[in-house]
Amino acid sequence: MSDCSKYCGVIPAFYACYDEAGAVSPERTRALARYLVGKGVQGLYVGGSSGECIYQSTEERKLILENVMAEIKGEAVVIAHVACNNTADSQALAAHAESLGVDAIASIPPIYFHLPEHGIAQYWNDISAAAPHTDFIIYNIPQLAGVALTPSLLREMKKNPQVIGVKNSSMPTQDIQMWRDEGLIVFNGPDEQFISGLTMGACGGIGGTYAVMPQLFLKARERLYAGCLEEARQIQNEICRIIYAMCGAHGNLYAVMKGILKKWGMDVGGVRKPLPGLIDSDLAVVDACAAQIEAAIVQYC
Repeated sequence: MSDCSKYCGVIPAFYACYDEAGAVSPERTRALARYLVGKGVQGLYVGGSSGECIYQSTEERKLILENVMAEIKGEAVVIAHVACNNTADSQALAAHAESLGVDAIASIPPIYFHLPEHGIAQYWNDISAAAPHTDFIIYNIPQLAGVALTPSLLREMKKNPQVIGVKNSSMPTQDIQMWRDEGLIVFNGPDEQFISGLTMGACGGIGGTYAVMPQLFLKARERLYAGCLEEARQIQNEICRIIYAMCGAHGNLYAVMKGILKKWGMDVGGVRKPLPGLIDSDLAVVDACAAQIEAAIVQYC
Protein backbone atom coordinates (compact mmCIF):
# COMPACT_ATOMS: atom_id res chain seq x y z
CA MET A 1 0.00 0.00 0.00
CA SER A 2 1.41 3.38 -0.98
CA ASP A 3 2.19 6.02 1.62
CA CYS A 4 -0.50 8.51 0.61
CA SER A 5 0.59 11.07 3.22
CA LYS A 6 3.40 12.15 0.90
CA TYR A 7 0.84 13.60 -1.50
CA CYS A 8 -0.66 16.01 1.06
CA GLY A 9 0.11 19.62 0.20
CA VAL A 10 0.43 22.15 -2.59
CA ILE A 11 1.45 20.61 -5.92
CA PRO A 12 1.80 23.06 -8.84
CA ALA A 13 0.85 21.89 -12.29
CA PHE A 14 4.12 22.30 -14.17
CA TYR A 15 4.28 24.67 -17.14
CA ALA A 16 5.71 23.74 -20.53
CA CYS A 17 9.08 25.46 -20.94
CA TYR A 18 10.10 26.45 -24.46
CA ASP A 19 13.12 28.14 -26.03
CA GLU A 20 12.90 31.16 -28.32
CA ALA A 21 12.12 28.94 -31.30
CA GLY A 22 9.25 27.21 -29.47
CA ALA A 23 11.03 23.91 -28.87
CA VAL A 24 11.04 22.25 -25.44
CA SER A 25 13.92 23.67 -23.40
CA PRO A 26 15.62 21.25 -21.01
CA GLU A 27 17.47 24.12 -19.34
CA ARG A 28 14.33 26.16 -18.68
CA THR A 29 12.49 23.03 -17.56
CA ARG A 30 15.13 22.37 -14.92
CA ALA A 31 15.19 26.01 -13.86
CA LEU A 32 11.43 26.10 -13.29
CA ALA A 33 11.51 22.83 -11.35
CA ARG A 34 14.26 24.20 -9.11
CA TYR A 35 12.40 27.50 -8.66
CA LEU A 36 9.18 25.82 -7.55
CA VAL A 37 10.78 23.32 -5.21
CA GLY A 38 12.68 26.22 -3.69
CA LYS A 39 9.33 27.82 -2.80
CA GLY A 40 8.51 24.88 -0.54
CA VAL A 41 5.81 23.10 -2.55
CA GLN A 42 5.06 19.45 -1.85
CA GLY A 43 5.54 18.26 -5.40
CA LEU A 44 5.07 18.83 -9.11
CA TYR A 45 2.39 17.60 -11.49
CA VAL A 46 4.09 17.21 -14.87
CA GLY A 47 2.55 16.84 -18.31
CA GLY A 48 -1.02 17.93 -17.64
CA SER A 49 -3.21 20.68 -19.04
CA SER A 50 -0.91 23.40 -17.69
CA GLY A 51 1.95 21.60 -19.37
CA GLU A 52 0.20 21.92 -22.76
CA CYS A 53 0.44 18.16 -23.14
CA ILE A 54 -2.12 17.85 -25.92
CA TYR A 55 0.06 20.04 -28.15
CA GLN A 56 3.24 17.99 -27.62
CA SER A 57 4.68 14.79 -29.04
CA THR A 58 5.35 11.82 -26.78
CA GLU A 59 9.09 12.42 -27.19
CA GLU A 60 8.72 16.01 -26.01
CA ARG A 61 6.73 14.88 -23.00
CA LYS A 62 9.41 12.33 -22.14
CA LEU A 63 12.11 15.00 -22.44
CA ILE A 64 10.26 17.32 -20.05
CA LEU A 65 9.76 14.61 -17.42
CA GLU A 66 13.36 13.43 -17.72
CA ASN A 67 14.65 16.90 -16.95
CA VAL A 68 12.25 17.48 -14.05
CA MET A 69 13.28 14.18 -12.48
CA ALA A 70 16.98 14.82 -13.05
CA GLU A 71 16.73 18.22 -11.38
CA ILE A 72 14.52 17.26 -8.43
CA LYS A 73 16.21 13.95 -7.54
CA GLY A 74 13.65 12.96 -4.94
CA GLU A 75 13.36 16.35 -3.23
CA ALA A 76 9.63 16.54 -3.97
CA VAL A 77 6.81 14.29 -5.11
CA VAL A 78 6.41 14.01 -8.88
CA ILE A 79 3.13 12.98 -10.50
CA ALA A 80 3.33 12.44 -14.26
CA HIS A 81 0.21 12.88 -16.36
CA VAL A 82 0.61 10.32 -19.14
CA ALA A 83 -2.69 10.30 -21.03
CA CYS A 84 -2.69 10.54 -24.81
CA ASN A 85 -5.69 10.03 -27.04
CA ASN A 86 -4.69 6.46 -27.75
CA THR A 87 -3.76 3.62 -25.44
CA ALA A 88 -0.38 2.69 -26.93
CA ASP A 89 1.17 6.15 -26.53
CA SER A 90 -0.28 6.46 -23.03
CA GLN A 91 1.26 3.13 -22.06
CA ALA A 92 4.61 4.20 -23.49
CA LEU A 93 4.57 7.37 -21.38
CA ALA A 94 3.47 5.39 -18.31
CA ALA A 95 6.30 2.89 -18.66
CA HIS A 96 8.78 5.71 -19.24
CA ALA A 97 7.54 7.56 -16.15
CA GLU A 98 7.92 4.46 -14.01
CA SER A 99 11.45 3.90 -15.33
CA LEU A 100 12.35 7.39 -14.08
CA GLY A 101 10.97 6.68 -10.61
CA VAL A 102 7.97 9.04 -10.45
CA ASP A 103 5.72 8.72 -7.43
CA ALA A 104 2.51 8.40 -9.41
CA ILE A 105 1.04 8.59 -12.87
CA ALA A 106 -2.28 10.21 -13.72
CA SER A 107 -4.68 10.15 -16.63
CA ILE A 108 -7.76 11.89 -17.96
CA PRO A 109 -10.29 9.66 -19.74
CA PRO A 110 -10.11 9.30 -23.52
CA ILE A 111 -11.47 12.39 -25.22
CA TYR A 112 -13.50 13.05 -28.40
CA PHE A 113 -15.30 9.69 -28.64
CA HIS A 114 -17.61 9.20 -25.66
CA LEU A 115 -16.71 5.69 -24.54
CA PRO A 116 -18.85 3.55 -22.25
CA GLU A 117 -17.64 3.18 -18.69
CA HIS A 118 -16.15 -0.25 -19.31
CA GLY A 119 -14.12 1.25 -22.18
CA ILE A 120 -12.79 4.04 -19.98
CA ALA A 121 -11.94 1.55 -17.23
CA GLN A 122 -10.08 -0.63 -19.74
CA TYR A 123 -8.12 2.40 -20.96
CA TRP A 124 -7.07 3.37 -17.43
CA ASN A 125 -6.26 -0.22 -16.44
CA ASP A 126 -4.17 -0.71 -19.58
CA ILE A 127 -2.18 2.42 -18.73
CA SER A 128 -1.76 1.30 -15.14
CA ALA A 129 -0.57 -2.13 -16.28
CA ALA A 130 2.28 -0.47 -18.20
CA ALA A 131 3.57 0.96 -14.88
CA PRO A 132 2.78 -1.90 -12.49
CA HIS A 133 4.81 -0.57 -9.56
CA THR A 134 3.51 3.00 -9.63
CA ASP A 135 0.50 4.65 -7.99
CA PHE A 136 -2.32 5.65 -10.35
CA ILE A 137 -4.45 8.80 -10.02
CA ILE A 138 -7.67 9.33 -11.95
CA TYR A 139 -8.01 12.84 -13.37
CA ASN A 140 -11.63 13.99 -13.39
CA ILE A 141 -12.07 17.14 -15.50
CA PRO A 142 -15.46 16.74 -17.21
CA GLN A 143 -15.69 20.31 -18.50
CA LEU A 144 -12.72 19.64 -20.81
CA ALA A 145 -12.66 15.85 -21.22
CA GLY A 146 -16.36 15.68 -22.07
CA VAL A 147 -16.97 12.76 -19.71
CA ALA A 148 -17.34 12.74 -15.93
CA LEU A 149 -16.18 10.26 -13.34
CA THR A 150 -19.16 8.44 -11.82
CA PRO A 151 -19.47 6.42 -8.61
CA SER A 152 -19.95 3.23 -10.62
CA LEU A 153 -16.83 3.87 -12.72
CA LEU A 154 -14.81 4.69 -9.62
CA ARG A 155 -15.95 1.50 -7.90
CA GLU A 156 -14.79 -0.44 -10.93
CA MET A 157 -11.41 1.31 -10.86
CA LYS A 158 -10.99 0.60 -7.14
CA LYS A 159 -10.56 -3.07 -8.09
CA ASN A 160 -7.14 -1.98 -9.34
CA PRO A 161 -4.89 -1.79 -6.25
CA GLN A 162 -2.67 0.82 -7.88
CA VAL A 163 -5.51 3.35 -7.92
CA ILE A 164 -4.97 5.58 -4.89
CA GLY A 165 -6.91 8.72 -5.65
CA VAL A 166 -8.62 11.28 -7.83
CA LYS A 167 -7.50 14.67 -9.07
CA ASN A 168 -10.89 16.33 -9.05
CA SER A 169 -11.26 19.36 -11.30
CA SER A 170 -15.04 19.35 -11.49
CA MET A 171 -16.52 22.44 -9.90
CA PRO A 172 -18.85 20.86 -7.29
CA THR A 173 -16.96 20.36 -4.04
CA GLN A 174 -19.54 17.66 -3.29
CA ASP A 175 -17.59 15.44 -5.70
CA ILE A 176 -14.59 15.62 -3.37
CA GLN A 177 -16.71 14.32 -0.50
CA MET A 178 -18.10 11.53 -2.71
CA TRP A 179 -14.68 10.29 -3.81
CA ARG A 180 -13.33 10.58 -0.25
CA ASP A 181 -16.20 8.39 0.96
CA GLU A 182 -14.91 5.75 -1.46
CA GLY A 183 -11.73 5.61 0.61
CA LEU A 184 -9.41 7.34 -1.85
CA ILE A 185 -7.30 10.47 -1.54
CA VAL A 186 -8.59 13.44 -3.49
CA PHE A 187 -6.74 16.46 -4.87
CA ASN A 188 -8.66 19.72 -5.29
CA GLY A 189 -8.42 20.89 -8.90
CA PRO A 190 -10.15 24.28 -9.32
CA ASP A 191 -7.80 26.88 -7.84
CA GLU A 192 -10.70 29.22 -7.14
CA GLN A 193 -12.04 26.81 -4.52
CA PHE A 194 -8.77 25.65 -2.96
CA ILE A 195 -9.69 26.06 0.71
CA SER A 196 -13.23 24.83 0.04
CA GLY A 197 -11.80 21.65 -1.42
CA LEU A 198 -9.52 21.16 1.57
CA THR A 199 -12.46 21.69 3.90
CA MET A 200 -14.40 18.98 2.06
CA GLY A 201 -11.56 16.53 2.61
CA ALA A 202 -9.05 17.00 -0.21
CA CYS A 203 -5.55 15.99 0.88
CA GLY A 204 -4.12 18.92 -1.04
CA GLY A 205 -4.36 20.57 -4.39
CA ILE A 206 -2.96 20.36 -7.90
CA GLY A 207 -3.45 23.63 -9.74
CA GLY A 208 -2.48 25.59 -12.80
CA THR A 209 -2.00 28.96 -11.09
CA TYR A 210 0.03 27.65 -8.14
CA ALA A 211 3.33 28.10 -9.99
CA VAL A 212 2.92 31.87 -10.28
CA MET A 213 1.87 32.39 -6.64
CA PRO A 214 2.80 29.30 -4.59
CA GLN A 215 3.32 31.38 -1.46
CA LEU A 216 -0.37 32.32 -1.34
CA PHE A 217 -1.61 28.75 -1.66
CA LEU A 218 0.88 27.54 0.93
CA LYS A 219 -0.19 30.27 3.34
CA ALA A 220 -3.93 29.68 2.74
CA ARG A 221 -3.48 26.00 3.54
CA GLU A 222 -1.41 26.79 6.61
CA ARG A 223 -3.97 29.26 7.99
CA LEU A 224 -6.87 26.93 7.29
CA TYR A 225 -5.24 24.05 9.17
CA ALA A 226 -4.30 26.41 11.99
CA GLY A 227 -8.00 27.12 12.46
CA CYS A 228 -7.77 30.68 11.14
CA LEU A 229 -10.64 30.31 8.68
CA GLU A 230 -11.26 34.01 8.14
CA GLU A 231 -7.62 34.67 7.23
CA ALA A 232 -7.60 31.64 4.92
CA ARG A 233 -10.77 32.95 3.28
CA GLN A 234 -9.22 36.37 2.75
CA ILE A 235 -6.22 34.82 1.02
CA GLN A 236 -8.49 32.65 -1.12
CA ASN A 237 -10.52 35.69 -2.14
CA GLU A 238 -7.36 37.50 -3.20
CA ILE A 239 -6.22 34.43 -5.14
CA CYS A 240 -9.54 34.48 -6.99
CA ARG A 241 -9.24 38.19 -7.77
CA ILE A 242 -5.77 37.58 -9.20
CA ILE A 243 -6.99 34.68 -11.33
CA TYR A 244 -9.88 36.75 -12.71
CA ALA A 245 -7.45 39.54 -13.58
CA MET A 246 -5.03 37.16 -15.31
CA CYS A 247 -7.90 35.86 -17.44
CA GLY A 248 -8.59 39.39 -18.69
CA ALA A 249 -5.92 39.53 -21.40
CA HIS A 250 -6.01 38.74 -25.10
CA GLY A 251 -3.37 36.09 -24.48
CA ASN A 252 -4.13 32.74 -22.90
CA LEU A 253 -4.00 32.50 -19.07
CA TYR A 254 -0.76 30.52 -19.29
CA ALA A 255 0.76 33.14 -21.56
CA VAL A 256 -0.01 35.75 -18.90
CA MET A 257 1.45 33.64 -16.09
CA LYS A 258 4.57 32.92 -18.11
CA GLY A 259 4.83 36.67 -18.73
CA ILE A 260 4.71 37.27 -14.99
CA LEU A 261 7.41 34.69 -14.34
CA LYS A 262 9.57 36.28 -17.04
CA LYS A 263 9.11 39.66 -15.38
CA TRP A 264 10.52 38.06 -12.22
CA GLY A 265 13.52 36.61 -14.06
CA MET A 266 12.14 33.10 -14.71
CA ASP A 267 11.84 32.96 -18.50
CA VAL A 268 10.07 29.76 -19.59
CA GLY A 269 9.11 30.98 -23.06
CA GLY A 270 5.65 31.45 -24.49
CA VAL A 271 2.73 29.16 -25.20
CA ARG A 272 2.34 26.78 -28.10
CA LYS A 273 -0.20 27.47 -30.82
CA PRO A 274 -3.15 27.31 -31.05
CA LEU A 275 -3.04 28.85 -27.56
CA PRO A 276 -3.06 32.64 -28.06
CA GLY A 277 0.16 34.34 -27.01
CA LEU A 278 0.56 37.78 -25.47
CA ILE A 279 0.08 40.90 -27.53
CA ASP A 280 1.43 44.37 -26.71
CA SER A 281 -1.72 45.47 -24.89
CA ASP A 282 -1.38 42.46 -22.56
CA LEU A 283 1.84 43.78 -21.04
CA ALA A 284 -0.14 46.12 -18.80
CA VAL A 285 -2.16 43.13 -17.57
CA VAL A 286 1.03 41.21 -16.84
CA ASP A 287 2.46 44.16 -14.91
CA ALA A 288 -0.73 44.73 -12.95
CA CYS A 289 -1.15 41.08 -12.03
CA ALA A 290 2.50 40.76 -11.01
CA ALA A 291 2.06 43.77 -8.74
CA GLN A 292 -1.15 42.30 -7.32
CA ILE A 293 0.61 39.02 -6.49
CA GLU A 294 3.57 40.82 -4.94
CA ALA A 295 1.28 42.95 -2.76
CA ALA A 296 -0.69 39.91 -1.61
CA ILE A 297 2.50 38.08 -0.65
CA VAL A 298 3.63 41.08 1.39
CA GLN A 299 0.25 41.33 3.09
CA TYR A 300 -0.37 37.67 3.89
CA CYS A 301 2.96 35.86 3.80
